[in-house]
Amino acid sequence: MSERPPITLWCLHGAVGMAEDWKRFADEMTAHGIAVRAVDLWQYLDSGPQSLEETSGRLNAEASANPGTNILVGYSMGGRVALHALLEKSHLWSAAVIISAHPGLEDKAEKMRRWEKDADWSVKCSEGDWETFLQEWQDQAILQSKGDQALEWGDRELLKPCRKAIARSFIDWSLGRQRNLRVDLARIDVPILFLTGEWDQKFTELASTCVAEIPAARLQVIAACGHRVPWEQSEVFSQAVLSFVTSILPDPAC
Repeated sequence: MSERPPITLWCLHGAVGMAEDWKRFADEMTAHGIAVRAVDLWQYLDSGPQSLEETSGRLNAEASANPGTNILVGYSMGGRVALHALLEKSHLWSAAVIISAHPGLEDKAEKMRRWEKDADWSVKCSEGDWETFLQEWQDQAILQSKGDQALEWGDRELLKPCRKAIARSFIDWSLGRQRNLRVDLARIDVPILFLTGEWDQKFTELASTCVAEIPAARLQVIAACGHRVPWEQSEVFSQAVLSFVTSILPDPAC
């Protein structure tokens, strides 16, 4: 009986997120013999401006040096980075899990409004009071949950040394500057699981448009949660990822 090559999940956090956000998930995957590489996306902005395309290129370069089976797991902003990486070099990845991610705006006026909003967030992050910025970010309607789950959301004070890079991300990685990826999604030829929350209707609809374009993609809607699926329903999320990963990998006995 042959053994499966080592599996590594490359986990990409969201905006105002950090690699530590994946700690519980990493512990659960490790218990099943699956390695997790929680990527600190802020490292890519330490040296100056970096587009989504340039960032995904650097991520792909790192993955190309990692032997075994590499699978992308991207949440929200990290999901957008993951989609760019897949479009650039999907052959480097065996599969992907995309959570609550936007494929891109189509309307020019909407793109401009988003760009202006993100520019405002950038100023608040870099020049405003850090605690006030964090509170305003957390108070956004899309990040609120209808449930009573106690989110295991790490200490955002740990991000304060990264505030320059975070502020830069609102500019360089703004959805207002991102091209509409829908027109190219059909080129992705690896299995993709899109995950969204039951209460996040907007991103569930967006994920449906992506699934319609990608041959080997499917959508799973997680009950009783909103945008922050991995943390609002952590156990269900972990099981969904584990089931997906094991279903798309070849039987080692073959």
